[in-house]
Amino acid sequence: MTQDGIRPVEIDTSKPHPARIYDYLLGGKDNYDVDRQAADRLAAVAPEVFIGVRANRAFLQRAVRHVVDSGVRQILDVGTGLPTSPNIHEVAQQLAPDVRVAYVDNDPIVKAHGDALLSRSGATSIVLADLRDPRSVVDHPEVRRVIDFGRPVALFLVAILHFVRDDEEPERIVATLRDALPPGSFLVLSHATADFADRSDAQAVYNNATATMTLRPRDRVERFFEGFDLVEPGVAQVPFWRPETTPPAGSEQIGFYGGVAVKKA
Repeated sequence: MTQDGIRPVEIDTSKPHPARIYDYLLGGKDNYDVDRQAADRLAAVAPEVFIGVRANRAFLQRAVRHVVDSGVRQILDVGTGLPTSPNIHEVAQQLAPDVRVAYVDNDPIVKAHGDALLSRSGATSIVLADLRDPRSVVDHPEVRRVIDFGRPVALFLVAILHFVRDDEEPERIVATLRDALPPGSFLVLSHATADFADRSDAQAVYNNATATMTLRPRDRVERFFEGFDLVEPGVAQVPFWRPETTPPAGSEQIGFYGGVAVKKA
């Protein structure tokens, strides 16, 4: 067993992994041939994917600034993925050095990279746990060391829930995490969709990956915010959620919804 209470898992490099595909699309180097081949197939059938992942990343950074500007000093990021700078703690701590960040992922490669890159100040941590078992996330001792669930927390579920199948009850997962948060906490969420184009070919790229992809329409994405009040402009395509510059050409086709919401009292 590891210190996280999880049995060591051999890293599978025979199948593409969503985090490594995403890393490649962002221009990262923490990926393998199998991931690059899958990403290239994805780009062949959905050419906007490159601007899409960058738009999603920019949404995440704007959302970090919003929650920190709103006074939140704790962030729980579930489904972290491979670290791409500037990451959540870098953006947040530039605004407020006292922000504490707990990263959670179920991929041993992600945890290994996080362990190597995160500071040892105690204000950041990365743990190995699975979103599909949300209690294992909120009850993890290392998460509890960094995050005080008696004070407002910003929960980030960015580009992760589309890797949770319907039979794995994603609404239940989000509700369990929501119920662990006090009033005044935030939910930051983005999710892939096929609302703007037929993306069955793109979806099929993930059929042989370590996690399949379930694209959901806007009304399903909005359901994840039950128990929260959405901030303006509500659920929107990520380039159009409070953009700081003019969204790039082709943004209307980007198949990512994003939203930020505050937990009701």
